[in-house]
Amino acid sequence: MGYAVLHMEKTSGTDAAMSAHIERTIKPKNADENRTYLNRELIRFPDGVESRTHAIQHRLDTAGLTRKIGNNQVKAIRVLLTGTHEDMERITNEGKLDEWCSDNLRYLADTFGRENIVSAVLHMDEQTPHIHATLVPIVKGERKRKKKEEQVKRRYRKKPTDAARLCADEIMTRAKLKSYQDTYAQTMSIYGLQRGIDGSEARHISTRQYYRDLMQQTEQLQTDIEQLQDRKKTAQEELRRAKKEVQTEKLKGAATAAATNIAESVGSLFGSNKVKTLERENAALQNRISELENETQEREKRQAKQIQEMKNAYEQQNSKLSEFVDFVKRYFPYVEKLIPTIKFLRETLNFGDAIIRKLCTFKDVSIKGELYSREFNRHFKTDSAVCSLKQDAEGRFELNIDGVSHVSWFRRKKDEFMEVLGMPTKRQNQGIKL
Repeated sequence: MGYAVLHMEKTSGTDAAMSAHIERTIKPKNADENRTYLNRELIRFPDGVESRTHAIQHRLDTAGLTRKIGNNQVKAIRVLLTGTHEDMERITNEGKLDEWCSDNLRYLADTFGRENIVSAVLHMDEQTPHIHATLVPIVKGERKRKKKEEQVKRRYRKKPTDAARLCADEIMTRAKLKSYQDTYAQTMSIYGLQRGIDGSEARHISTRQYYRDLMQQTEQLQTDIEQLQDRKKTAQEELRRAKKEVQTEKLKGAATAAATNIAESVGSLFGSNKVKTLERENAALQNRISELENETQEREKRQAKQIQEMKNAYEQQNSKLSEFVDFVKRYFPYVEKLIPTIKFLRETLNFGDAIIRKLCTFKDVSIKGELYSREFNRHFKTDSAVCSLKQDAEGRFELNIDGVSHVSWFRRKKDEFMEVLGMPTKRQNQGIKL
């Protein structure tokens, strides 16, 4: 009997990275693209809503919230619904997957409110069928207050206790999380799935160490199984040979004396328990092989669980990174446009980090030394060149030196160099007819 899996996780921001994974706008490495067409959206979006991200915002806009949503407030909770790999394959092969999906949606609606479940997607292109559901934590009832709040005299009008509130913490209390595991296991029991161990004291080792130990143990188990199978094969052959000697037709036509001897030998064979010993050894070997195979299966299950935990951790980290990038693009839109200029300053002009940081704050920086021109493939000396970053009409940033673009500055320096050498420049040749 396998296990029912219900995993809940708070999100932050728009949860754009997870939306990309769920909606397959990006292609995960562990997904089979040939099976992606089997994925299904189990909940229809409202009119005008086209994505999971929009569905979250639509629920927030239409929930009748009276409080302003904070920047750090959790807007959605991810819910992963699945079961042990072998059991999910069995449910699929028995044609019960649609019923399983319907029962999961019914459980979510009964537990958290139908209107709060804004998205549910069935993934069939990964190793184990599973559902990604999205819960917007809208609750009703009076907010649970801290003791210091209760001690302060209220000087403002009380708000209605039945007003809708956004509160993920109220949904994900320790007691409620335990209750979800119990009730979900009860719902899934009709599919042969049970609850995991309640109150397990198991602790995780490092992932790298786990897989190193797992590989060593797996190799040892495989070796033990092969050795036991060889011993089993040898014992079976010896058993067959012994029985064949007892039952051979040659014994029937032998002389009385020989028959007596053979009978005694046969009696000795059975009396000495040689055949029975071989049978017991064979049975013991078979039992040991079964134990090792069961142990291997259990280790594979634990391995699959560890891989899923690593995947969840990666998705969470990727989500945080995407949110950070979105934050930077939203509040510092010029950063992306500065990147090519920064690359030019580092790789071509060999500016240090301190100078580049100061330039990126749009401050003037005095440079003394040599500046390299890619156009003329040479360095030009300067005693006190004032550098700054300016934005052109198209929004691009370029380096200015002494109030002009770096291109014009280098060309001016080249002309000055040529004049020192006594060589005419284009500027000097403007009035000469050839």
